[in-house]
Amino acid sequence: MKKSYYQRLAGLGILLIILFAFQKYRSKEKEDFSDVHFITNNSTILKLAEFDPNELDEKQWQNLGFTERQIATILNYKKIVGGKFLSKEQFKKCFAISGEKFSELEPYILLPENNSEAKFTHFKNFEKKSITVSGKFNPDLYTANDWIRMGFSERQAEAIIKYKSYLGGSFVSKEKFKECFIINKENFEKINPYLILPEKTPANYNKYAKNLNNTKIQYHVFDPNTSTLEDWKSLGFSDKQAQTIVNYRDRNLRGSFKSIEDIQKCFVISTEKFEEIKSFIRLNPATMANNGNPKAETKQQEKTDFSKIDLNSITFKQLLEFGFDEKAAGSMIGFRKKLGGFINKEQILTTYNIDPELTKKLLSVAQLNTSNVPKYTLLDAPEEWLKNHPYFKYSADKIIFYRLSEKDEKKIWKLLKTKPEYEARMKLYLK
Repeated sequence: MKKSYYQRLAGLGILLIILFAFQKYRSKEKEDFSDVHFITNNSTILKLAEFDPNELDEKQWQNLGFTERQIATILNYKKIVGGKFLSKEQFKKCFAISGEKFSELEPYILLPENNSEAKFTHFKNFEKKSITVSGKFNPDLYTANDWIRMGFSERQAEAIIKYKSYLGGSFVSKEKFKECFIINKENFEKINPYLILPEKTPANYNKYAKNLNNTKIQYHVFDPNTSTLEDWKSLGFSDKQAQTIVNYRDRNLRGSFKSIEDIQKCFVISTEKFEEIKSFIRLNPATMANNGNPKAETKQQEKTDFSKIDLNSITFKQLLEFGFDEKAAGSMIGFRKKLGGFINKEQILTTYNIDPELTKKLLSVAQLNTSNVPKYTLLDAPEEWLKNHPYFKYSADKIIFYRLSEKDEKKIWKLLKTKPEYEARMKLYLK
């Protein structure tokens, strides 16, 4: 009996030794990933746009912030799963992609959420669109809608336009055009024969881009105090520059340029640009607030009855009159514009750069009319509105995605999994 027991025990021991030896042998065959480092937050700001991970080459993975070793791991993993990522869920399982990195990329990935959803026909919209070019064209003249008609997504089209602005308003050359991240090698090869651009970038391309823009400008006599955003843009300023000039005039100078020197002091107007437009400037005294005249100033500053003022229409000058500084007044007007209007007075207290006590004093006096504030449902809210609204923009892509297949708003809220306080804030602007 004892002999039989010890024989079984010895057999079990031999079996364990064989298993340990086999495991050690197999572990040698496995690839050593000890030097693979997960991507964490870094100082590099990535310019992201929609992409299909199945279409990226090594250079494009590098542009997303991955190391060579991580890229090799991702490409090997893609082979293991059948040569193609079917869903975001599958893509996330690649251990070279950290949770933080996946969260950063997830809104831009053109894949369904999971493998089961990938089987449904209504997710065909995640497939890569085919790029079609009808004939030769100058990409400098293309709008976002032109790029969308070519086959790019709305977000990709916006990225192309932003890239052009970054270059100074012109793609300059085919070489520079190719460097646009969201235009992959395959699409560039399709578009390249039709581009009306030089092959190579000129050595002095910054000057070249500036001159290219200037040739399109036809200067005319103008009054800078009545010039709108579009008027400044017609003089060759970018959207951002034009907005800065208007803000400088309306906020810093309280509504008007008093002299030619005031215009010259605006930091976005270079010395060269000022010399170009100087001879066309006509300052009409009638448009100059006060014009340095103390009597005009006292006449203009008639006291406002703030009990009759609506907080959704109060002006920058009225806020200054109440006692706010320019920074606080600008913040309040800007926040209101982004929201589309305030729904309750508590929102105003969350504005940056304001004096809480002075704000409470204003709230106790002024009225709040919310009748003109736009409201939507989750199902009919415009995509642009969702992406730009401060309360919705971080959930916009998920809302747009989930409402493709789900028409019950309660179910969409469950899928969004937002914090209760964020949900309550969003519902202020929903019907």
